[in-house]
Amino acid sequence: MINKTFYSIFQQASRTYFYSSLFFPTHVKQDVFQFYGFFRKADNFVDSIPQDHHGFQKFKAHYYQARERHPSGDIVIDSFVQLAEKKDITDAWVDAFFSAMEQDLTKKTYKTIHETIAYMYGSAEVIGLIMAKIMSLPEESYPFSRYLGRAMQYINFSRDIAEDGTLGRIYLPSEEMQHQGLSMLGYEEAMGNPEGFTSFIRQQIDRYYRWQEIAQKGYKYIPKRYLISVKTAADMYQW
Repeated sequence: MINKTFYSIFQQASRTYFYSSLFFPTHVKQDVFQFYGFFRKADNFVDSIPQDHHGFQKFKAHYYQARERHPSGDIVIDSFVQLAEKKDITDAWVDAFFSAMEQDLTKKTYKTIHETIAYMYGSAEVIGLIMAKIMSLPEESYPFSRYLGRAMQYINFSRDIAEDGTLGRIYLPSEEMQHQGLSMLGYEEAMGNPEGFTSFIRQQIDRYYRWQEIAQKGYKYIPKRYLISVKTAADMYQW
């Protein structure tokens, strides 16, 4: 039985991941819900309006306390720490995630695709790596797991331009916008330069497809009983 706290956090946060994860066998599904609950709760602090700097730092401090075998009293944190120990999840991956979330508290724009990719390592690629650990995949799968996390987040960036704009963020590379005569991605500017906006978005979608094609080469490492969940999520993002 999945804890109500994790079920609620997951269900409210991501329809794509929530419904695709229901196809996992029970033991894997429980681990996925615990894992996602932890990362989503941390992410919520930086995505709230206004951003909750204090809440994020407190959550982070409680995690490191729990990692040193001093339970925090927060079921989301303590359960993830237990999961990390059980599945041998690399501490540095969680550290990278927190670094990316801290970046969201201060950094709003990304000039080059290299800057965006560096951010996505902590915000998305490590998610793929941790999922590989949860599914007990071989290390040969890790590069593809990173690409899958990266591709999924990148199509989110293209889909969520308006939503990210309410937080003052533009994750897509600004130098590529400028090449199309765009200084921002707001509605009025897009309507004023529809050809430039369309060309820019197509460039981002083409990049997503390239990364997704690489990621799919790693499906061979995923047991069939797990692959349906992974492919369902990937197909929903591609749609």
